[in-house]
Amino acid sequence: MRVIQPNCRVQFTAEDVAFIVSVLAKNGNEPTLVELLTDLETRDSILDDPALHRALLEQRGCLRVSTHFYFYVLVRHVLRDAGIMDRAVADYVAEVLAEFSRDERRHLIARGQSSPMEYFFEMLAALQSADDHTAFFIRAHIGNHSLFLSGVFPERIRYRTERRACPNLRYYEEVGRMNFRAASGHRLAQRYDLTNIFETLSERFDKTRLALNDLAERVFSLGDPDVPLLPMFNKEAP
Repeated sequence: MRVIQPNCRVQFTAEDVAFIVSVLAKNGNEPTLVELLTDLETRDSILDDPALHRALLEQRGCLRVSTHFYFYVLVRHVLRDAGIMDRAVADYVAEVLAEFSRDERRHLIARGQSSPMEYFFEMLAALQSADDHTAFFIRAHIGNHSLFLSGVFPERIRYRTERRACPNLRYYEEVGRMNFRAASGHRLAQRYDLTNIFETLSERFDKTRLALNDLAERVFSLGDPDVPLLPMFNKEAP
């Protein structure tokens, strides 16, 4: 089991920097811009530039950027619009999208188990017998998975609720909020510096979910969570 951390911004690639330079650099000042990207405070200010957000949405063809850069810029934009200003929260949510864009990351293999858990009822049942360490990872995963599904696939959840009597969006919000809250008070949340992030996601789960709904409507054309959540990237990009 591996905990997701807010580290999109430390995983940017040379192609990400090249994209930033191509969008923002003017009057031949590319070296200055590259130098500014090495300063964390200035880097964060640069990443908030609306021109980068527009460029990612308007770019035609394949994007030569990493998933970490792509999701961070877009998530940061919609969370700011929702009044969630903490960059660490945006970074964490972006990393959740980057991780859960890979189908295998959505399944959880808890310590001591041989088969992966896919459904919430399995994970919630596993909590009953999990040790303290394993319980933290299960709760974090449930929170992340709830946010991912309700944020990116709300229409699919509504469809399944109406046609198959499956859990509704309110259920996903409550399960996600409850498990983020429980995880925030765990000693491992302090070790991984996730306490404040989990508290924010618990308290503002609905606003975060709605922000991701807005993002999904703008950039993702997906009808089912079995389809990988990936934008059109150049195959050479990470």
